[in-house]
Amino acid sequence: MDNKGTVLMERYELGRLLGQGTFAKVYYARNVQAGQNTLILCRFLKSWPPKPRFILSWNMLKEVNFSTRWLKESSRRKLLEKYFQQLINAVDFCHSRGVYHRDLKPENLLLDENENLKVSDFGLSALAESKHQDGLLHTTCGTPAYVAPEVINRRGYDGEKADVWSCGVILFVLLAGYLPFHDSNLMEMYRKIGKAEYKCPNWFPAEVRKLLLRILDPNPNTRISIAKIKETSWFKKGLNSKLTKTKTENTENVFRNADVASGPCETSSTAAEKKQELPRAANLNAFDIISFSAGFDLSGLFEEPRLKKEARFTSRQPASVILSKLEEIAKHLKLRVRKKEAGLVKFEGLKEGRKGILSIDAEIFEVTPSFHLVEVKKSDGDTLEYQKVLNEGMRPALQDIVWAWQGEQQQPPLELHSEPLPQQLPQLSQQQLQQQLQELLPSS
Repeated sequence: MDNKGTVLMERYELGRLLGQGTFAKVYYARNVQAGQNTLILCRFLKSWPPKPRFILSWNMLKEVNFSTRWLKESSRRKLLEKYFQQLINAVDFCHSRGVYHRDLKPENLLLDENENLKVSDFGLSALAESKHQDGLLHTTCGTPAYVAPEVINRRGYDGEKADVWSCGVILFVLLAGYLPFHDSNLMEMYRKIGKAEYKCPNWFPAEVRKLLLRILDPNPNTRISIAKIKETSWFKKGLNSKLTKTKTENTENVFRNADVASGPCETSSTAAEKKQELPRAANLNAFDIISFSAGFDLSGLFEEPRLKKEARFTSRQPASVILSKLEEIAKHLKLRVRKKEAGLVKFEGLKEGRKGILSIDAEIFEVTPSFHLVEVKKSDGDTLEYQKVLNEGMRPALQDIVWAWQGEQQQPPLELHSEPLPQQLPQLSQQQLQQQLQELLPSS
């Protein structure tokens, strides 16, 4: 069927067919609203007339040109290092979301207008939910020259480790310009893959040879992980200039802020004065308390609990004690601390994560002078990294000052105080909420 001239979703005007795979078709298209050229991936239902099952749109990309021998050796090395680093970071991001590509190869790598690498074609990808009871994937798929030995053996495989093997083959191709495992006889090629029989060119750097030896390990149990790849000297080499620039910018930003914690340039008396200052916590009124109520929290309708970007707890400790505890935890977790007004404390990671530097805000609210509410939320970075820091680092360390976490059962009362403590934040059931809404709405 000729789809030329067809307008999808009142936005995309289809042009010529650029390519067709097992699962979908890719068209050259034009965004009639923005007036921009784009690519459209359509998967059509088996109906007449054909109806698109889903549509994906992305800006014009181009294939990666691995023929870089015309470049100077230093420029060529830096470019290939950049491509491999971006590939590893992209695959790591997919794995953190429980997605395994299973068909990584140069043909599925594209570049955007800024020469940044993009991974495409997830037609053979699998989700973590696809694992069998043994915790492994069992579908044999992928491109023969890039597939891991355990995938060929058909005894089950770990999606992450299989993708790491494919990244190793791509690294070899990036540097050498040809495949490490190649034979006109498919079974002979599989035999070479199973025994990891390959030979690096003499001009391969020694650290690259060592890295390939650990990536192209036929035993998936001893094969290097992505986390370990990122720790290797060769992988970090290309990032040094970028990290140096980032650290310089961060340092400039820190010293431009007047509310930054005391630095080495301050005198001891100035630092002591700042240390003596008590943090000013923002006051909560009745409407604020109601807004924090779990009964009015609709986030569960839009996001999974494991992807929540904030958490709240109450404490009977003074704001100064809470602040000191947060600073202590930050030091233990190797986080940078920046203080701001009204009881807001900002945590920043020292290293760049999957989606930039992780940034966490902890804001202290005063309910009464002896009872505080603390909100800990992610302001930047990767949500899963934030959840790991919160659940594995901060929550255990805060146990001695936390009265209760929001959404968890309230702790039993301890000794009585002359000053009454506020009641637990109101939590309305669905039935109670409906009754209150009916009272507020005008009767028909």
